Amino acid sequence: MVPQDHAELPVMNLRVMRIDHIQIAAPEDCESAARNFYGSILGMKEIEKPLVLRARGGCWFECGSQQVHIGVERNFQAAKKAHPAFAVFHLDELRETLRARGVTVLDDENLPGARRFYAEDPWGNRLEFVELPA
Repeated sequence: MVPQDHAELPVMNLRVMRIDHIQIAAPEDCESAARNFYGSILGMKEIEKPLVLRARGGCWFECGSQQVHIGVERNFQAAKKAHPAFAVFHLDELRETLRARGVTVLDDENLPGARRFYAEDPWGNRLEFVELPA
């Protein structure tokens, strides 16, 4: 149900088409751990950051047609509730790979019709992994 205060908004010609990228905060000097976790373990391809942004630290990865940006946050605090959800094939294989690398995995059966689990990146940010149908 649409809340009443939004029901009367004028229809606009511009609409959000898709997510271009998500940014996940990380502490300073996170690049090595980011490349290991998001690159080596999750299999995302690192992409080059624009020259003007490199001094900020962090690194970027391709995730399908979108991007995942790992951005340095000076007073970093891990996101424990807010999270990206990654659609994956071979959920069980990913779960075992993460566990073998010492990552805690929390299975969740609260979404009917979906197989998923939660895990944390190297800095404690919550991540969700949802299985795509084969």
